Amino acid sequence: MRRLIIAAFASAIMTGSVFAASDMQKVRMGTEGAYAPYNFINDKGEIDGFEREVGDKLCELAKLDCTWVKNDWDSIIPNLVSGNYDTIMAGMSITAERDKVIDFTQEYFPPDPSAYVALKGAADKVISGVVAAQKATIQASHVASTKATVVEFATPDETLAAVRSGEADAVLADKSYLEPIVKESNGALIFVGEDIVIGGGIGIGLRESDGELKAKLDVAIASMKKDGSLSKLIAKWFDGKMVKY
Repeated sequence: MRRLIIAAFASAIMTGSVFAASDMQKVRMGTEGAYAPYNFINDKGEIDGFEREVGDKLCELAKLDCTWVKNDWDSIIPNLVSGNYDTIMAGMSITAERDKVIDFTQEYFPPDPSAYVALKGAADKVISGVVAAQKATIQASHVASTKATVVEFATPDETLAAVRSGEADAVLADKSYLEPIVKESNGALIFVGEDIVIGGGIGIGLRESDGELKAKLDVAIASMKKDGSLSKLIAKWFDGKMVKY
């Protein structure tokens, strides 16, 4: 009899656990998977990087059942709005223009300066030459407002390939993305000109109608800022970068 009672109790616990897990809000996290160290595809074919680690922790704190979805950058906002996933965590800066279409949480990464990179010896062509930028980015919009000619590409890799091939004189992108690439080029690629601060910090994009989800994520981000765990992850993925919240 006692065994039956214990078995029934264990079954109730297991059933309760399953119910609790299934009762969690399911959230699909959209990202590009091509912008290291923010997000990339690792050797196992999995989405990895700073945003994967931060996103997983935010989901844990907010008690969300999260899965990750890879989507090309140039359609990442339209596919959020159409319901292909529920959030965007893809190194997306908060801007007034984007905020007209989608909503944002508070920032989980501070405003990141953009920088020009060119082949060694081509620095004089940046201002009036051809500058590559990823399509639908704040960098592409900035170059279009200058005397330079902007040429847009679907992926960040293609922008750098254009510089290496001579199709573009320079590329403008987030400095944190370009730094390891410049370092690994052994002097072939160099930073030129001044850093430029465009847009605000990086936040999680959501549909305007998902106010409840935004509130949960905002609370989780604030918690990570307060306990220092967000700063530790920034330092881990961005070469010791110190950010104090």
